[in-house]
Amino acid sequence: MNTPLAERLRPKTLNDYLSQQHLVGKNGMLYQQIKSGVIPSLILWGPPGIGKTTLANIIANESGRPFFKLSAINSGVKDIRDIIDKAKKSGGLFTAKNPILFIDEIHRFSKSQQDSLLEAVEKGWVTLIGATTENPSFEVISALLSRCQVYTLNPFSKDDLEALLQRAISEDEVLSKLDIELKETQALLRLSGGDARKLLNIFELLVTSFEGPKVTITNDLVTKQVQTKAARYDKTGEQHYDIISAFIKSIRGSDPNAAVYYLARMIDGGEDVKFIARRLLILASEDIGNANPTALVIANNTFQAVSVIGNPESRIILSQCATYLASSPKSNAAYEAIDRALQIVRETGDLPVPMSIRNAPTKLMKELGYGDDYKYAHSYENNFAEHEFLPEEIKNTRLYNPGNNSREQAQRSYLKALWKNKYGY
Repeated sequence: MNTPLAERLRPKTLNDYLSQQHLVGKNGMLYQQIKSGVIPSLILWGPPGIGKTTLANIIANESGRPFFKLSAINSGVKDIRDIIDKAKKSGGLFTAKNPILFIDEIHRFSKSQQDSLLEAVEKGWVTLIGATTENPSFEVISALLSRCQVYTLNPFSKDDLEALLQRAISEDEVLSKLDIELKETQALLRLSGGDARKLLNIFELLVTSFEGPKVTITNDLVTKQVQTKAARYDKTGEQHYDIISAFIKSIRGSDPNAAVYYLARMIDGGEDVKFIARRLLILASEDIGNANPTALVIANNTFQAVSVIGNPESRIILSQCATYLASSPKSNAAYEAIDRALQIVRETGDLPVPMSIRNAPTKLMKELGYGDDYKYAHSYENNFAEHEFLPEEIKNTRLYNPGNNSREQAQRSYLKALWKNKYGY
């Protein structure tokens, strides 16, 4: 049989669909929408091999809608228009059950390609389902994103993947005829990187190539028998996450040599330069912050530059930025400050803003005391007047704690001179 195991085991109904109970369980939003027949255009966001395509097929099957599929890798605007024309002819203009247009890897579509979808989605000619492994906030244009619900699919758990293997052994028309004992799974799960499709492909290769009346799956057998000629860099698989993690941690750890090495791994593997630049932009604020504010400026300029220039010259700009950030003093004080502030907001709710710093645009508000006793800082010596800005319930709470580096130590000294012992600087 030429059909791969992953395709043979592809679920046809929600009852057979593994995991994602937050979406397709009895209380899941997507389950309710499918059962009601009112399905919005949506974006399915999650790692590879997690069941995005399968879920799109199930939605179409269970809602009884025509199903059209495009891959962003090899489709253009003409293909989109042809599908939309077919969708309109199939009844999308005259029935609530308009066709579903599924676009795999929608993040690979250019702005003009995504623009070509807007009218069809807006007028309901099609219900769009896009699948992406990348953050749709960055990769899907805002006009299209605003017309879609975004659903996040979670990575498979160890239990999910082991259940999938057991299903293959007991239910698959080929493997169920073999004598298979699944004794150990760690090596299989490690090689798959959480990708269910890859897991099933490796498993099928292993059991069908083994000679003998019984196949006992152990970690040692998997390691010895499965010829893993791993790609240099798999942009959609485990290495994608491992190498970007190593890249970020090398910069955070102030090692420009390791940083530029992992940068080279990504560039050589064809990674999207904007993806790399976005991570540098986040790191410049999260891990460097006020220890060197110029880092954020350089990272932002890097993102703008590589967005315009592209490959191969972007490698030079990315290298400059990565080595600069790695060689910069580090601080996560700003990152920790906002997380502490968010925690307090969630714990205390909407505390009243002190009257003295409230806005008073109307006469009534002024009469009620809005803005009374506010001290305009620039009217005082050194442009500072001690005032209480925080709500009464959390006054004197220090959220920003400058890091141990020369720039933030200077900030600490400045704040201490202004506020004395108020915030404990």
